[in-house]
Amino acid sequence: MALVVEVQDLVKDYNGFKAVDGVTFHVAQGEIFGLLGPNGAGKTTTILMLLGMTEPTAGVVRVCGYDPNKEPLEVKRITGYLPENVGFYEDLTAKENLLYLTKLNGIPEDVAIKKIDEVLTTVGLLEVKDKLVGTYSKGMRQRLGLASVLIKEPKLVILDEPTTGIDPEGTEQVLDLIRKMSREMGVSILLSSHLLYQVQQVCDRVGIMFRGKMVAQGSIEEIGRQVLGEREGIMKLTYDYISDEALSKLDGIDGVLEKRIANNSIILKFNEERKLDIVREVVMRGFLPIEVKGREYSLEEIYIRYFREE
Repeated sequence: MALVVEVQDLVKDYNGFKAVDGVTFHVAQGEIFGLLGPNGAGKTTTILMLLGMTEPTAGVVRVCGYDPNKEPLEVKRITGYLPENVGFYEDLTAKENLLYLTKLNGIPEDVAIKKIDEVLTTVGLLEVKDKLVGTYSKGMRQRLGLASVLIKEPKLVILDEPTTGIDPEGTEQVLDLIRKMSREMGVSILLSSHLLYQVQQVCDRVGIMFRGKMVAQGSIEEIGRQVLGEREGIMKLTYDYISDEALSKLDGIDGVLEKRIANNSIILKFNEERKLDIVREVVMRGFLPIEVKGREYSLEEIYIRYFREE
């Protein structure tokens, strides 16, 4: 697994106050990693160190093997950063804004024109490329912002609250673009957001920061298991005859936590990790599953539970 971001024991100390305190995480190629935490958790400071905009007190930061502190230009060349409020020249068109950016990045104009049309097609703005950006909605500006980072063909894109203030349709368009950047283009994405439901929709893994520390990280399922315990699923079965005798035929199945009769069916509560094995076993014993429900972990529930306990 190729790692695009490697952070090890990262510390940022401001006169005795540790804004970031021993943080370790990584982001693989093509992965979407959600960086979460309340205000003051250290997320922004961590991002600034990744971008080479502030120097770590201790620890290691690498972006595609480059040290942002010692090799900032190399890191900026392969990294795109989209802040919460994207700044463009409102009296210029989308095409003119992007052309200006390509000049700043040293891209020849003949190459730039082709790239601009390609990225505007990707973000769905090609038909309005000659309209002034001052007439764009917030969602259109965010998509133009994604175009502005894609034009560099980055290895890493850092997104800070990319859907704040956007209507539902615009939000879904931005989330779809984030998925496309990851799945189809192989771009690694570090996503910082307070909108937990959206993070759960797109992120492969998340890291939760609190008071400068990375207090939990992994897939939502892994963190959910740690914080909320094992998931329980519900399975409804039918049988030739529903009775206590039939219920006893289900004894001894590994992962079945509870079984009972209700509404002329047999209801099993089971460990979600054993679902497939349990389905096979009950079928072999002559039962027919007519409904199987799993319990998905909610990132919002994990977040609230974790900080309530803190």
